[in-house]
Amino acid sequence: MLIHTSIEQKLLSAFDPVFLDVIDESHMHSSGPGAQSHFKVVIVTPAFDGMRLLQRHRAVNAIVAIELAEKIHALALHTYTPSEWYEYYAEKPPASPKCFGGSKREKAST
Repeated sequence: MLIHTSIEQKLLSAFDPVFLDVIDESHMHSSGPGAQSHFKVVIVTPAFDGMRLLQRHRAVNAIVAIELAEKIHALALHTYTPSEWYEYYAEKPPASPKCFGGSKREKAST
């Protein structure tokens, strides 16, 4: 099973979101396309009502703990209640920043 699919299924089951997007961003990093190493999750759910940002992230991380421990390098989280989502983003999530982590090849040439 693709890591993307595993993350998506777990989050759908755990949070019943009104919006969920799991994006493989590996191509933006030195790991390259198809690596399934860097993901962005945008999740909008009423389950986050009353939760602070750290609590939301911990809740998501707990659901995908196996993937974090064994399969992926990075997980960017954008967690919203429905009212926050519609007020600030109108179904357009914030863009991911460019990766500045560098690769082994870049470090060797400096």
